[in-house]
Amino acid sequence: MAAALALAQRALGRTAPNPAVGAVVVQAGEIVGKGATRPPGGPHAEVVALAEAGAAARGATLYVTLEPCCHFGRTPPCTDAIVAAGVARCVVAVADPFPLVNGGGITRLRDAGIAVDLGLMEQEAVALNAGFFARVRTGRPLVVAKYAMTLDGRIATRTGHSRWITGEPARLAVHVLRDRSDAIVAGAGTIAADDPALTTRLPDELAGDGGPHPPPRTVVDGRGSSPLAARVFDPALPGQTLVATTAASSPGWRSALAARGVAVDILGADPEIDLGLLLDRLGERGVNTLLVEGGGRLHGAFFDAGLVDRVAAFVAPVMVGGEAAPGPVGGAGAATMAEAVRLTGVRLRRFGDDLLIEGDVVRPVPREAA
Repeated sequence: MAAALALAQRALGRTAPNPAVGAVVVQAGEIVGKGATRPPGGPHAEVVALAEAGAAARGATLYVTLEPCCHFGRTPPCTDAIVAAGVARCVVAVADPFPLVNGGGITRLRDAGIAVDLGLMEQEAVALNAGFFARVRTGRPLVVAKYAMTLDGRIATRTGHSRWITGEPARLAVHVLRDRSDAIVAGAGTIAADDPALTTRLPDELAGDGGPHPPPRTVVDGRGSSPLAARVFDPALPGQTLVATTAASSPGWRSALAARGVAVDILGADPEIDLGLLLDRLGERGVNTLLVEGGGRLHGAFFDAGLVDRVAAFVAPVMVGGEAAPGPVGGAGAATMAEAVRLTGVRLRRFGDDLLIEGDVVRPVPREAA
């Protein structure tokens, strides 16, 4: 199962709206087939692994990180392929919460006489596909707030200079996060200040299946202030750029973006974007995991709205000082420490001299519910 999870890990960012799944076929103690979910429209992990195993799949054990599907979508049911291959036993890490599966795949296999074991490395499998589980449960993607800051909690100097806070190893780690995400979002302030391309730049050995993956880029700009010449709007960039704006932006600005191949989504008339509505739209587009790479204002808005699920904070051993130097999370913030956002399952990793602190958000209990 560990080998299957490693295969699934390499498929992250490439399979949405489907989950990233890995599968391994074992015959007489030897791996005879392995596979991971291909991009939408391509075969699922089980089908890839069974095809590689060929006749050796008969009487074998199939290890798979998520319950095999039992319905027709873009591809036929994986359960049919498993039964046809003559697999004797199927070991499943976790049941699929998708309503058209949700235990049905396991039932189909057992009805065909295949022994099914459920729950091996379940926690690891759920963590790997946390975005998919979140979207199935809520209709919205898992939101990861990512930022780099100095040891004294600044994301730029008092003059706005921010390149570079972290070293090259940490910056490569950011591109790995992008590589495994289904979409990136940044605010108009970040576009104006840093002019990022928001692409994925990685050597092939650090990227997942098929090389570096450029996830779709979303720019949150309710007033239409982003310059049309910004790099993120360059038609030559790989992948798609979406602008989430409002009716308060100029029709001419929106038309100019559309002429450059940018998708424009108008979310109401209020100049302040309804981030919950934005997440609903991204969920409808099949985004499982969303990486928020904005500045303090956008991060603050996501935190104030209670929409952040996970934090990835890179901390550099650098001090810039200055009362006017901005921090990573703006917005209204907490009034008391009891209302502060806290993390659980905290993980620390080192990249050169920099630290990455990751954790899942524990939402504060509203005062009236306490």
